[in-house]
Amino acid sequence: MKRPDSDAIEPRTTRPLGISLDRTTPRLELEVVREGGTLSGRKVVLDGDVLRIGSAPSNELVLNDPLVSRVHCQLRTHRKGWRVVDTGSLNGTRLAGVSIRDADLALPECRLELGDSVIVARATQPGPGPSQPGIAPTFGGLVGASAIMRRLFARIDRVAKADGDLLIEGESGTGKELIAAEVVRRSARRDKPVYIVDCGALRAQDASNELFGHTKGAFPGAEPRVGAFDAARGGVVLLDEIGDLPVDIQPLLLRALGEREFRVAGEAQPRKLDARVIATTNRRLEDEINQGRFREDLYFRLSVLRIDVPPLREHMEDIEVLVAAFLEELKAGDRTELLSRESLAQLARHTWPGNVRELRNYVERYVVADDVGLDRPLRAERASEPASEIDITMSFRRSKERVLADFEVRYLKALLAWAGGNVSKASRQSGMDRMYLHRLLQRYGIVRGAPLD
Repeated sequence: MKRPDSDAIEPRTTRPLGISLDRTTPRLELEVVREGGTLSGRKVVLDGDVLRIGSAPSNELVLNDPLVSRVHCQLRTHRKGWRVVDTGSLNGTRLAGVSIRDADLALPECRLELGDSVIVARATQPGPGPSQPGIAPTFGGLVGASAIMRRLFARIDRVAKADGDLLIEGESGTGKELIAAEVVRRSARRDKPVYIVDCGALRAQDASNELFGHTKGAFPGAEPRVGAFDAARGGVVLLDEIGDLPVDIQPLLLRALGEREFRVAGEAQPRKLDARVIATTNRRLEDEINQGRFREDLYFRLSVLRIDVPPLREHMEDIEVLVAAFLEELKAGDRTELLSRESLAQLARHTWPGNVRELRNYVERYVVADDVGLDRPLRAERASEPASEIDITMSFRRSKERVLADFEVRYLKALLAWAGGNVSKASRQSGMDRMYLHRLLQRYGIVRGAPLD
């Protein structure tokens, strides 16, 4: 796992930002006018970045309404205020009488309808004012000057000092792995082992062995295998893309987290779980719960501590400082044309569906490959390889695994060739943990038994 050099929020000086955006976010007061058809009147003030509303008891706002889904919707901050997001509810969410999936709140006051309940949202007072132009704090490997990123940095710092299990949610390319690394690095377990489990690559029959391990003879032909929770004893288990964890394994993980013990196949006595679990996902797990693909109790167990990572489109004012940081990282500080007002204005017009990772890839291609130019329109990143042929006689999961494996093999071979066989160099380039990269290389027979350099 990448370990950045910085220990604190440090200023990075750049030129004034060429994009002017409103960075103030009002606090939100919610009044439950009607709850399940009955007049209510209770109020709650939202002072964080995300509030979950539903009938399940672990939501921040719980509604006693049979027509409200377990996790019905979310209220989320963005750079211009607040947004309501329906999380796959069965009966829908209405804003001012209009059914919506994702919509901005028209403050200072608006009306939400969920099932047979009515909530009035009101802006109460402004949040933090605009951050100082031209000063971008760095927080380990993270960079950002906007109010939303400063709140994120503070949240990471608080969560790192706790030792509970943690859920990090955010779209692909937002930096969830960097945030997980920063949490580990600032925690009491910073010098302990970190074991990464790629939940998206697990098959149901292998997942239990990967997490818990087994003894010799546990099943015919079984050789001893150390599971993630034993390998990371005293340290951290990172469950990457927890939303892809097979449904059959979710109860076993829930039991291990709840009882802080697990059972190795072939052993009669359970072992103590001495590891902090950090889970990441690019899915909205609330949607997965409502569709029956993810256990609600596991979600709430993992999300007692939670970090929501904003997409780049929610803090576009950080584009300049991000580009400046990428140029510095690529030792290309002389490419100042990428920081001109015209260039920044063009970058700000792009939606960046691939988030910060897409922006970094764009800067790197501009600097290293010269295959993009500011006179060309920006496009969303697309795979350059032709789509694999689809075999509908295979199950969806098996077909997905085949496509993923094909991509991983091609990527790993190209990466290792670029690094001249140096796994550490390849790890730094790819942003993958060195041990995890080495396991992938061994899994596909690209490297067999080679030591970690």
